Amino acid sequence: MSLRRPRADQGIRNGIVTQEEKTKSPEFMHRESPLTVLIEHSLHIRAIYHIFVVILLVLLCNTVIYDLVEHGKINIGVTLVLHLFGDMRRCVKLWLFELMVALAVYPGFIIYSWVRKIIRDHAGLCRIWSIVGVLSVITLGTTLLAVPVYDLAHNNLPMASSSIVTCEMFRFVMKICAVVTACKNRLQDGSTKIPSFSHYLYFLFAPTLIYRDEYPRTKKIMWDVVVFHFLEVIAIIFYNCFLWERFILPHWSDYGKEAKVEAGTVVRGMFACVLPGVISFLCGFYCLLHAWHNAFAEMLKFGDRLFYEDWWTTSRFSYYYRAWNRIVHAWLHHHIHRPLAPRVGRAMSILIVFLLSAVVHEVILALSFGFFYPVILIEFGVFGLLMLPLTATTGLRFPNALNLLMWLSFFIGNGLLWSLYAMEHFSRKNCPKSESDSFFIPKSWSCPEIVLKPNWTFQNPFDIIY
Repeated sequence: MSLRRPRADQGIRNGIVTQEEKTKSPEFMHRESPLTVLIEHSLHIRAIYHIFVVILLVLLCNTVIYDLVEHGKINIGVTLVLHLFGDMRRCVKLWLFELMVALAVYPGFIIYSWVRKIIRDHAGLCRIWSIVGVLSVITLGTTLLAVPVYDLAHNNLPMASSSIVTCEMFRFVMKICAVVTACKNRLQDGSTKIPSFSHYLYFLFAPTLIYRDEYPRTKKIMWDVVVFHFLEVIAIIFYNCFLWERFILPHWSDYGKEAKVEAGTVVRGMFACVLPGVISFLCGFYCLLHAWHNAFAEMLKFGDRLFYEDWWTTSRFSYYYRAWNRIVHAWLHHHIHRPLAPRVGRAMSILIVFLLSAVVHEVILALSFGFFYPVILIEFGVFGLLMLPLTATTGLRFPNALNLLMWLSFFIGNGLLWSLYAMEHFSRKNCPKSESDSFFIPKSWSCPEIVLKPNWTFQNPFDIIY
């Protein structure tokens, strides 16, 4: 039985949006997420969804049996989850600070608009007041970024708690930028038609980074849908913990305890992380961009659920970067690319967008893990950027081959991410402390020493021994 409401917009059959409709449609409209449509209307996709659920249940049974046999108790990943989300009191305090800074923007709107209305006939005062307004917004944004970064850099939270603080920090900054940009002309004119506080508060929690006074809204909240999606989020968190405990810890938990490690052991561990890495990648996408956003959209009656598009079918990385996360892409397009392109050129604007996105991702990971290791910065800001021109034309001529290449890059890239960050984490945990240890210099580059296997020789695989 479907948990979704019938489509309100009959022009979009079953919630499926064609490429032609996307170009003609308004910015916000009643649309469902692609996976919602596929799971409800395709038995094949629904079967794949069920397969992932069964894999989760099998992993759960495997964990229960292993813990009973080895330790005589049942863990089911609860210990790891509690560790990852540890020190939630401090996490909540930092989040409340970020929220308070974001809310402080609204009384600033009122004060700015009121003064502007009084001095609107004095051009010189208006210019000075505009500078004061810009500096005030910059100060609030800088404060919102600086305080959590300083706090986490000096006393790191557990990984999941740190991720919450850093992701919310950037989300609020982008929200502030969006609403200030959208209301700039109203504030300069001294208009009294600034957003109401209810509109502003709704925008702070709505699953979008583009401000509008009104959004498409559904008529009622289906709480069973909300509960279902939040249960999916909880299940995926445990799923990723299973992957970590069963596939990552066995290969890397002892990394750094010995002064030397064989290169073959490292290579085997990296390849062993490829499959769990890509599964975690897909689970993370589904958890955040589908389940989490759809839960909040349902609670807020937010009608436009097209948070992503069918990126998994593409053969061009340019489409993948647009379709993977439409919420962030829309913000980058409206507030970075579109203002910069006429001034510095389209190519330079795209480069700036990529580098900015890569740096933000790296900051999130660095503050979450407690160390700087520029793996995603290189994967995203270098190799990801190079794939844009390489697949721009060949992706149209050889779509199947390029889609295969794209998925191969996902497998390899996520395998490297899981391996390299695990190696660095356990190197810092297991290797002896030294005065040269630094937040910015990876410890796994010097400890342990990676050596070749002594007396290793290559055997011809075609020599058959009877």
